[in-house]
Order: sequence, then C-alpha cells, then structure tokens
Amino acid sequence: MKNVTIYSTPTCHFCHMAKDYFKENNIEYIEFDVAADTEKRAEMMEKTGQMGVPQIEINGEMVVGFNEAKIEELLKAE
Repeated sequence: MKNVTIYSTPTCHFCHMAKDYFKENNIEYIEFDVAADTEKRAEMMEKTGQMGVPQIEINGEMVVGFNEAKIEELLKAE
C-alpha cells in the first residue's frame, strides 16, 4: 500500500477534487489542514518551497496541485 499524504486547506477547490479522487478510488490518505496547522504548513513548504495547495506526497514524491496523471503514475509505481 502506498503512503499518501495531502496538505490542504478547507476552502481549496483542487484539494476537494484530490480527496474526492482518493475516495472514489479507495485510496487511504492522511490529511493535514495547513490553514490551521502551522507546523505542517512549514513542513510542506520545506519539502517543496511552495505555499500552493494541494500538495500531495506519495511514497516520498511530492505533487504540487491536483495532477491526476502524475498521481496515478506514482500510485502505480512499485
């Protein structure tokens, strides 16, 4: 099973799209609300140097934004 983490905010449309994608495909994920959690926001920024959300980490690889093709590629990778 892949380790999937999403850094998101409650008002982000693309964050909701990413979480809906995960739910529709039965992909378990851990979510961090970076609007409320300053430590996780700093962690996210340290990993990518960017503030935009969603930021999705799949087995150590970061995807900035809801890039469905890249997410699928990382989920299928061994």
